[in-house]
Amino acid sequence: MSIKGRIFGTVVGAAGLAAAAGAVGIARQNRIIGNRVAGEEVAFGALHSPRRVVVADDAIDLHVEIDEPEDFGGVPATDDDLTVVFVHGYSLNLDSWHFQRAAYRGQVRTVFYDQRSHGRSARSDEEHCTIEQLGHDLRRVIEHTVPGRCVVVGHSMGGMSVISLAEQHPELFGDKVVGAALISTTAGGLDAGRILFPMLPLGLGGRFLGRAVRTLDRGHRVVDLARSWGHAVADVVTDRYAFGDDVPAAMVEFVYSMLDATPFAVVADFYPAFASLDHFDHLEPLGRVPTAIICGTEDKITSIGHSRKLHSRIPGSSLLECEGAGHMVLLERHKQVTAELDDLISLAQGQGPL
Repeated sequence: MSIKGRIFGTVVGAAGLAAAAGAVGIARQNRIIGNRVAGEEVAFGALHSPRRVVVADDAIDLHVEIDEPEDFGGVPATDDDLTVVFVHGYSLNLDSWHFQRAAYRGQVRTVFYDQRSHGRSARSDEEHCTIEQLGHDLRRVIEHTVPGRCVVVGHSMGGMSVISLAEQHPELFGDKVVGAALISTTAGGLDAGRILFPMLPLGLGGRFLGRAVRTLDRGHRVVDLARSWGHAVADVVTDRYAFGDDVPAAMVEFVYSMLDATPFAVVADFYPAFASLDHFDHLEPLGRVPTAIICGTEDKITSIGHSRKLHSRIPGSSLLECEGAGHMVLLERHKQVTAELDDLISLAQGQGPL
């Protein structure tokens, strides 16, 4: 995101796929009746499971939460069952998956974690605040939380983490990882100024913006204080840049609260990773598994053109364009997004055992 409110077979195989689709269709109807309504009623940020820790390869503690189906009235998962791993975006935290988490509780085994320096995870040094390292972190989370196969779902910087995983660990795709979703994200060609300062004209960035970020970073405590004074203005900017259509005030405040909880020093640490992002030549592993690409047509951070380019570069991928939605499409159009994930999970379940 941006600075606090400104500052994504064979006959047997076919039969198995059809059966999986039928099972997911039933589960979908059950969620429509129950869990999705619950997501509307539960306060944002209130969905949690006991804390677990996964230690990254540079000894950083990553905060992880696992929703086991049996803990929410579902059938106990086995090692052969699918796990869905959710990876959040820049300056957000695992709470951003509120509606998807509510929808899948008791239905599917799900894993949520805070990326390094975000949420409840430990603070990383600047050297390891890279997209490459985020890919390593995702691999580590999968190794320690997924006994069988998994689908990986990433939003914004989380989608970049999924792409990084594919680039660095292609052997996982089609074996351990059997599906992927890339939401409001890109593999490169990003105007980094839109990540950090969305209100500036497109193209204003480069050396000037890099120097500005470094200067602000040196005085990050002052910046954090100034942001707290500008809460009312930040709410308005969050509404404009995170969403496409009018959304409830509580949703705007929820996104702002996540942005505001991320120190500016962390925002600055990751900035160079966006400025140098270029991974469009490393998407091949994603073409081996069902891949869903989702974006709002009014996304002002990672515009719809990025998702269309990903779709054109990943053979067999699907593309859902949510008309009028912005960067936080996972909240703004949560029913559409979760329905698309239902279809992805159905396809992934038909990929067969490890």
